[in-house]
Amino acid sequence: MSGRSLQDEELLRYSRHLLLDDIGFEGQTRILNSHVLVIGAGGLGSPAAMYLACAGVGNITLVDHDVVDLTNLQRQIAHTTASVGRPKVESAQIALRRLNPHVMVQALAMRADAALLERLVPGADVVLDCCDNFATRQAINAACVLHGKPLVSGSAIRMDGQITVYDSRNTASPCYACVFPPSLVPDEARCATMGVFAPLVGIIGATQAAEALKLIAHVGEPLVGRLLMLDGRIMQWTQVQMRRNLGCEICRQPTD
Repeated sequence: MSGRSLQDEELLRYSRHLLLDDIGFEGQTRILNSHVLVIGAGGLGSPAAMYLACAGVGNITLVDHDVVDLTNLQRQIAHTTASVGRPKVESAQIALRRLNPHVMVQALAMRADAALLERLVPGADVVLDCCDNFATRQAINAACVLHGKPLVSGSAIRMDGQITVYDSRNTASPCYACVFPPSLVPDEARCATMGVFAPLVGIIGATQAAEALKLIAHVGEPLVGRLLMLDGRIMQWTQVQMRRNLGCEICRQPTD
């Protein structure tokens, strides 16, 4: 396997992964040489990026144009009171480096528009959608479909969360636009007006990290074609099967 090899200190740091038959040395080496693009450094992006860093993802790129606000600290665990007023990506970058100095973290305090995604998505192995608005989700999805990159999508509001994986490399996989057509713009539900249960974003964000690591290390079965919905009130998961829309304007193939 090409790329950087595990060093002695890393063999100890990641020993609990190395003990897993599903991951082992080969899987951890894949993780070490991977690049994950995380869009959003807030409630979902904080736990997702922190678990990716702890697990040894070699390169993490964080994109978020926002700054840390006092109201974020109820759930956005990468940030501290001292981070208030700082760009979220810079605050998260500090947190990730403290967790694991071996990880290369690029912090981009920018909006994830189509131009930036066109530049960043081709270099990523997996993309995590941890943002909170419909237009950005559609732009991320379009870039991932165009460049054939797996997309781990999560969301959380009030006491409800959901997560799935869209992977255009799989001809049976829907894309985000198959399930949520761009033409059907929903009323945006924001944490600022609707509220969100603090641990819920941790659960969904950590699950996003788990799905990304599975994709990178070739472990198990990713959540392709399956939407998991969590009702935090009763702590119950519901699974919904999703199919590709053959008429989708984003992932439709010329032969369809």
